[in-house]
Amino acid sequence: DQNAPVTIIEYGDFQCPFCGKFFKETESTLREEYIKTGKVKFIYRDFAFLGQESFWAANSARCAGEQGKFWEYHDYLYGNQKGENQGTFSKDNLKKFASALSLDRGKFDSCIDGDKYLDAIQVQTKTGGDAGVSGTPANFINGVLYAGALPTATFTQIIDAELSK
Repeated sequence: DQNAPVTIIEYGDFQCPFCGKFFKETESTLREEYIKTGKVKFIYRDFAFLGQESFWAANSARCAGEQGKFWEYHDYLYGNQKGENQGTFSKDNLKKFASALSLDRGKFDSCIDGDKYLDAIQVQTKTGGDAGVSGTPANFINGVLYAGALPTATFTQIIDAELSK
């Protein structure tokens, strides 16, 4: 909901194990209790800093977004982490992930092969760094930076406090 009273901006790297932990342990609760209920607007931004596969994964998620499946691809990437720069997010594997989500492979592969969004990802990563992000996940809740994969209870306390203002 664009008019939600609380905005969370997450800076993440699809290879980051702590981002994977945040995704698995906290993000689903945030989606169910706050995002789907219109209390929180959630924005994902790339902070690709763990190597080439970070950029390729971020690019592929944006390519999936062209077909309306950014969030499905986002979830698939975090659900299939296997370590940093070990080939898990090679371009070939990223294309296979697209098939699993029934994306138009011609359009998707062209987007991947052309590294369509790499410049935008580099800019977004720099913007995050300029805002104080030094690692991932980093979440801004109504403009205040909270670094790390904080426990779900911490997030809900912060959000509830913001909602009560």
